Amino acid sequence: MTHAIDLIIHGIVTILGVAIVVMIIFWFIQDVTQKKHTVLRNYPVIGRLRYFFEIQGKYFRQYFFANDRDEMPFNRATRGWIYKNAKNKGSLVGFGSTNDLRQPGSIIFVNAAFPIQEEDQLPTPSLHIGQGYCEHPFEAKSIINISAMSYGAISKPAIRALSLGAAQAGCWLNTGEGGLAPYHLEGDCDVIMQIGTAKYGIRDEHGNFSTQRAKELSKVVKAFEIKLSQGAKPGKGGLLPGTKVGSEVAAIRGIPEHQDSISPNRHKDINNIDELLDKINYIRELTGRPVGIKTAIGGWNFINELCDSINRRGLEYAPDFLTIDGGEGGSGAAPQTLLDHVSLPIAEALPRVVDALIQSNLKNRIYVVAAGKLVTSAEGAWALCAGADFVNTARGFMFSLGCIQAMRCHLNTCPTGITTHDVRLQNGLVVEEKYLRVANYAKNVNKEINMIAHSCGLHHARQFKREHVRIVETAGKSVALNILYPYPEPQKKEI
Repeated sequence: MTHAIDLIIHGIVTILGVAIVVMIIFWFIQDVTQKKHTVLRNYPVIGRLRYFFEIQGKYFRQYFFANDRDEMPFNRATRGWIYKNAKNKGSLVGFGSTNDLRQPGSIIFVNAAFPIQEEDQLPTPSLHIGQGYCEHPFEAKSIINISAMSYGAISKPAIRALSLGAAQAGCWLNTGEGGLAPYHLEGDCDVIMQIGTAKYGIRDEHGNFSTQRAKELSKVVKAFEIKLSQGAKPGKGGLLPGTKVGSEVAAIRGIPEHQDSISPNRHKDINNIDELLDKINYIRELTGRPVGIKTAIGGWNFINELCDSINRRGLEYAPDFLTIDGGEGGSGAAPQTLLDHVSLPIAEALPRVVDALIQSNLKNRIYVVAAGKLVTSAEGAWALCAGADFVNTARGFMFSLGCIQAMRCHLNTCPTGITTHDVRLQNGLVVEEKYLRVANYAKNVNKEINMIAHSCGLHHARQFKREHVRIVETAGKSVALNILYPYPEPQKKEI
């Protein structure tokens, strides 16, 4: 019996050995005869290791070589902070911070000598978006909210978990430009319907804006957001690869199955500021819901012209909220050139936009939502200091769902089931577990933003001003945000 087993093992090993030799010979012939890759022609077979390590390099760096604060776009320390808060394990650490406060751009809050005692702390007031200007104003309770991520770009279980988690945390969920899916409504949370340049989910059979569909949506969503551009791809429309356009995604968007879903680079029916304001007013009157704008900022002409046109035409034409996206990129796949070099980062764009609103006496009319890699409580508190009323994050909530920054969002091979339509991979995302992490993350970010406010001597987070935060310019020197970006004087109204 033993002799027979040894014989079988020997046979298997021999077959495997022969197969390996045949494969090496095949690769050798293939490499020396191909004409595309110089390395493979000069170093057949062994040259393949170069391409293997090139592909796998970012994963090796992530776990073995990069320091906790070095990695991009989000370092290990930031991801770990989100994971712990999503699991409700707290964010306590020992033996000091690993955050280097000598680095330019670092945030330092101005703590008060006599912080607010617990019995004097107040809950963060909610804000009513569109109050006085539409039939159904929207009460927004949470500072941190779920930014636009389309069904199609992310998976069904991910949307379900986000909806259920948002409902428990009391924050809103933005549909993204892919239209409203039934999974957005599963948790009965507050939903903002985004109107992208292709008008997916709110268009007729010819691809034009559908008034009938807008009225239907107004019964189940809290507000509408017209997306002009986003930080991931300013000046270019969204792209969803055909591999991710299944029958359900195609039906919701109103497009053919298994074909690339490519949005126009701008709204074809909005050619200037006046047409934009007309569209805002039209949708608001049609639906009775608040209407806002989402855009990345490249300079000051747009926001200045927007403010001037609103003051000329009347406050009823103003957007009810303005979502400012930073040029740091977003959860969606985009050309690297646009990610790296187009539109301003949120650190510069946000205070400048707020300044324009203050100067034009529109800050009380238009609420500001900040977006752009703002995933921690400190970054959220900074945004409030700069003048934002709310903070949107997509990747923060993706991490709460279990994202490991594999950077395969556009390949339909996401190992955590968040951005893939592969059912096998989706099975790893257990909605009943992950929605609790979504809720925990939102609640803990709100809680810590208020904790920072209390340490600055404030009763709640909506009392933040620019003088409550300092920005490091060089090692050993920081400057107050109100000195870096002084509050402008509001224009005096003509009598």
